Amino acid sequence: MTNDRETKKSIMGGDEREHRRLAMTLAAVLLLGAFQLGEGELKGNYSKLSGIIIPGFASTQLRAWSILDCPYSPLDFNPLDLVWLDTTKLLSAVNCWLKCMLLDPYNQTDHPECKSRPDSGLSAITELDPGYITGPLSSVWKEWVKWCIEFGIEANGIIAAPYDWRLSPSMLEERDLYFYKLKQTFETALKLRGGPSIVFAHSLGNNVFRYFLEWLKLEIAPKQYIQWLDDHIYAFFAVGAPLLGSTETVKGMLSGNTFGLPVSEGTARLMFNSFGSSLWMMPFSKYCRADAMYLKHFSGGIRKGPNTYQCEQKEFQSNYSGFSTNIINIEIPSTRGIDAYPSVSEFSQTNYSSMEYGLPTQLSFSAREISDGAFFKAIEDYDSDSKRTLHQLKKSYHDDPVLNPLTPWDRPPIKNVFCIYGVDSRTEVGYYFAPSGKPYPDNWIITDVIYEIEGSLVSRSGNQVEGNPGPASGDETVPYHSLSWCKTWLGPRVNITRAPQSEHDGSDVQVELNVEHHDEDVVPNMTRSPRVKYITYYEDSESIPGKRTAVWELDKANHRNIVRSPALMRELWLQIWHDIHADSPSKFVSKAKRGPLRDDDCYWDYGKARCAWPEYCEYRCSSVTP
Repeated sequence: MTNDRETKKSIMGGDEREHRRLAMTLAAVLLLGAFQLGEGELKGNYSKLSGIIIPGFASTQLRAWSILDCPYSPLDFNPLDLVWLDTTKLLSAVNCWLKCMLLDPYNQTDHPECKSRPDSGLSAITELDPGYITGPLSSVWKEWVKWCIEFGIEANGIIAAPYDWRLSPSMLEERDLYFYKLKQTFETALKLRGGPSIVFAHSLGNNVFRYFLEWLKLEIAPKQYIQWLDDHIYAFFAVGAPLLGSTETVKGMLSGNTFGLPVSEGTARLMFNSFGSSLWMMPFSKYCRADAMYLKHFSGGIRKGPNTYQCEQKEFQSNYSGFSTNIINIEIPSTRGIDAYPSVSEFSQTNYSSMEYGLPTQLSFSAREISDGAFFKAIEDYDSDSKRTLHQLKKSYHDDPVLNPLTPWDRPPIKNVFCIYGVDSRTEVGYYFAPSGKPYPDNWIITDVIYEIEGSLVSRSGNQVEGNPGPASGDETVPYHSLSWCKTWLGPRVNITRAPQSEHDGSDVQVELNVEHHDEDVVPNMTRSPRVKYITYYEDSESIPGKRTAVWELDKANHRNIVRSPALMRELWLQIWHDIHADSPSKFVSKAKRGPLRDDDCYWDYGKARCAWPEYCEYRCSSVTP
């Protein structure tokens, strides 16, 4: 019999759960220097708060609500079977799987043979397909929920608000009463726990929440609107919000984006373009706005007239609609209609290698020309899907009675707004398309891609590209110009702090106070170490009385991974703990020091040959007898 030694780095404080929780609370106390202990308990009471999670695109499980026999596969679809994401059925019965995923491109109804509906509860958003796809597409909010459990949040304190991410905003309410149910969720949380909720939204979930706020404005009496928000929503954490849309959506609409799934790009394009939500994430100009169609909804709807879509002079005086470059550059073939894009039967009888095209024409399109439909009208004779796109664009977006979502955000009228996103990852911001000579859905190919990389534009081949790059690049999915739009919500003077993402003693924290800010971007004059990932905080609590606005930029934080970032979760919890203390000396939590909060934060310091952060962590050895 032999003894093996098992080693473990952990937060000090004993083995029992209560001791461990107390140790983490004490660590937070030391970090903040703001809490006061009274008879062993914190004066603040976060037990009254609820957290409501609104997931992003493709981040909610969909389950079958039909019986579908798959004749060429041993796997059938039965009610409550997982559809999104069951990769086993996708691989073995892709045609059946597609029937359960596709929607009618015109009216958003289900396939005649199969229908799918969103799952409910936290399990619907934590993991999409456990065990198959490793990475952010499969594991979404699981780490987030783990943090909540680790810090003692009760089961009814975290509420998921899953939805059918395939639908346009108006169809979410028409088919599923989603926004009505979301309103009931906030009201139930208030009655159950006695306090307001904190909203955590990611990616498309932010667009969903924005639409909810506009829908709510028309659902309740105007004089009660702000009071309802104050009573039910304490803070809004907008994570990875595509505030001006995402250029990657264009790639999905024209050539297909598989997101790592084992399907062809053509199949991915067919599926993506059948969803009404595909247009919800299109890039649009920050200079163009539209009026709502109705003045009132709760009294039956008083029609205001057709939507008015107007652009400022800046739209026509500047280039690229506020983005860094033209988003679409496309070659239009000289041959039109049937000759340009034949049917499948015609394609099988034609040798395209011998077909001669006339000299193509290259056209470029900005964000405004994409969102207002000018681009799709320009290729209508060359792409069979454009008619469907124009129909959905007008019906579900331009003529939406609540809100035209393809217009820039104003700051939500919520007490506390935190806008959080990643920066300085290579992000696609423009594409060159050319006709492939194949039928729809494979009729376009990407010939080149333009990336933004840390303040510069480069093509896929590595050549520099002219344009208007921002001071940073985006989060690998959403361009910087779109993510950073929330900086316009900050006031004329902003306090800026830059600190390392990892645990630190405060020696590398940089601060600039009362930095002038004039509606556009604000960039600090601060240094960077090439080996350190930073968080840069832009904070304003003075411009709007009684309200706070903050923007957090996380270096190299990936769009899909950011909700699993330990640094982000740590900052969220510290800010919330800071807020519940009534006598906090400042509006925002101090960034001066960051020690470990969890066992996972402890590590061995090889340079000093000891456990790092010895005042918080200890290195334990225990004997294990096999």
